[in-house]
Amino acid sequence: MVNWFWQRREVGRKLQLRSRDDQNGALRVDFEELAPDVDTFLGQAAYLQLGFFETLSELIAHTPELADKESLSRAAGAALTKHEALVALIRHRGTDPTALMLPFRESLDAFRRATHGVRAFETMLSVHITAGMLDDFYLSLSASYGDTGTRVSKILRADDDRDAIVEIIGRAIASDEEWRSLLAMWGRRLVGDTLLIARSALRPGSLGAADVEKVEPVFTQLMAAHSRRMDAMGLAA
Repeated sequence: MVNWFWQRREVGRKLQLRSRDDQNGALRVDFEELAPDVDTFLGQAAYLQLGFFETLSELIAHTPELADKESLSRAAGAALTKHEALVALIRHRGTDPTALMLPFRESLDAFRRATHGVRAFETMLSVHITAGMLDDFYLSLSASYGDTGTRVSKILRADDDRDAIVEIIGRAIASDEEWRSLLAMWGRRLVGDTLLIARSALRPGSLGAADVEKVEPVFTQLMAAHSRRMDAMGLAA
């Protein structure tokens, strides 16, 4: 499914898969040979959550219905809480959060622009899908960082309060069937950009052709979870 994603990688070392995590069904992977240094991991994770918060805040400003504003504010608050918890962890480690996040600002801002829809419903779907996929990925990656990874895992597992987004999108689909086909197509377009962000979190040049089959299950699981999110909204992945 995702072989195209791993082409042109240098020869690397063996990657071993761990068992499925019983708590959330996400595939846990031993990323020891591929995981970036812990500062890179924390900087990317923290800035991603800040970006989700910023996008949701923009949506609140352009959403007319008060009930929907309140729903989106809960999702924005959840993203901000995760960001602040990651920033607190970075500070606890004696590092400047801004210094850790700054190297990823350009690429992650570009990702946000690429996944920002023309219409509000598209952007809502973007946050729900991309945040879900990347939270899953960083949860898998967190197993490489000992106690720090455990703390990150706890942060990312916190309630994201995005169920309200699913309800808003569901009402849009119910009111106009054309939204179903448009949002289904938009959801499929989000996958490539999101997988590229996930790939950028790993050490560059670490995978060779022999490792592709060992790594592909990780991304296959991300795609499976993506399909479940889309199905839950009545959209075809």
